[in-house]
Amino acid sequence: MGFIKEFKEFAMKGNVMDMAVGVIIGGAFGKIVTSLVNDVIMPVVSLAMGGVDFTNKFVIMGEVPDGVAHNYAALKEAGVSMFAWGAFIQNIIDFLIVALCIFFMIKAMNKLTRKKAEEPAAEPEPSAEEKLLGEIRDLLKKDK
Repeated sequence: MGFIKEFKEFAMKGNVMDMAVGVIIGGAFGKIVTSLVNDVIMPVVSLAMGGVDFTNKFVIMGEVPDGVAHNYAALKEAGVSMFAWGAFIQNIIDFLIVALCIFFMIKAMNKLTRKKAEEPAAEPEPSAEEKLLGEIRDLLKKDK
């Protein structure tokens, strides 16, 4: 029973739950970035480079079966060995966008953390003894 209790304590810690939420959000964010690269950025890059379609940039490294079209999707489905450098470039762009977003997020978090650390702490409330001694001092000053 000790193992189950220990595992439950581990799984319910804040850090583990935060990490689980981060993984789920990261997966969804990855889909958004992939769509951004494939559907927005790469078409603009393709247009700027004279209509080059990076998804169909590859070098065939094996035998192509008869009747298989010479495009990336068909060759991949047929299991043809190829060096797909266009898809690799798209994945690099995916990575760079995710890394840039994480950099900006961490930079913002650090800025917020620094602001909290820079705020001066409020002066602590004097103890009952200090208040009493202050009152005695004030009374002694009045008598003089």
